[in-house]
Amino acid sequence: MSVDLRGGDWLDDNRANWDERVPVHVASTFYDRARLREGGSVLDPITRAGVQQLFPDGLDGVRVLHLQCHFGSDTLSLVNAGATAVGLDFSEPAVVEARRMADELGVADRARFVQANIYDARHVLPEPESFDLVFTTWGTIGWLPDVAEWARIIEWFLAPGGRLLFADGHPAAFVFDGDGGPDGMPQFAYPYAAGGPEVIDDPSDYADPDARIQHTRTWEWMHPLDEVLGALRDAGLRIESFTEHYEVPWQIFPVTVPKGDGMYGWPDRRWLPLSYEVVAAAPRTRAGE
Repeated sequence: MSVDLRGGDWLDDNRANWDERVPVHVASTFYDRARLREGGSVLDPITRAGVQQLFPDGLDGVRVLHLQCHFGSDTLSLVNAGATAVGLDFSEPAVVEARRMADELGVADRARFVQANIYDARHVLPEPESFDLVFTTWGTIGWLPDVAEWARIIEWFLAPGGRLLFADGHPAAFVFDGDGGPDGMPQFAYPYAAGGPEVIDDPSDYADPDARIQHTRTWEWMHPLDEVLGALRDAGLRIESFTEHYEVPWQIFPVTVPKGDGMYGWPDRRWLPLSYEVVAAAPRTRAGE
């Protein structure tokens, strides 16, 4: 199925859904920003450890581009740690809240938020090779029809030697849903290599089980591991590490249980990975240099 990356029903439906989620998420305990207001971080343990490994001396002077930043809590966590950051998201209410929070924290001089479709990023941020870190985590590429273009956008913005830190739910877990299997386990629901979007009609919200979204229709894409890793390599990035994890920072299935620090995992055995993490690097020199 051919999709116009610059617009269409998929983008309109997904944006309307996420616009409506913003006030729900801002009011929820799931997105508690107390630590952010204290000058700290709300990064989950996986990405927090990833950032620390990439920048063991800290983030002072590090230039970050956060793609699909929602209302900027992770972006501002990086800023609180010393970075200068640009956050980009397609939802206007999310960007308005991110800017408001940056003002509240007194870091608006180091945190810039831009409202745009990710596929328009080169046009709204004409700053090629400007960032030491491109950061994009949790619930991102499943909303995108084309990860090859996503990878090319990341490569465009990375400075020579800059890194991508990417973490998301594992596509092997995304083929399952619900609790209809034996012992309340999830059951097969979606193909691993769908080749097109799943158009889903669902009023629920992961951050507030009592909330009901009015703009219920969303378009979501499954991106197998070989597609994602291949897209990054084809864009000219070098895969430095690939790690599978058995926890995620939300209750992905009813059977998963709290593991501490906001993470959820299997109650007993590691049945299959629930998330994965990729670090990729831009070349230290560009073609023609």
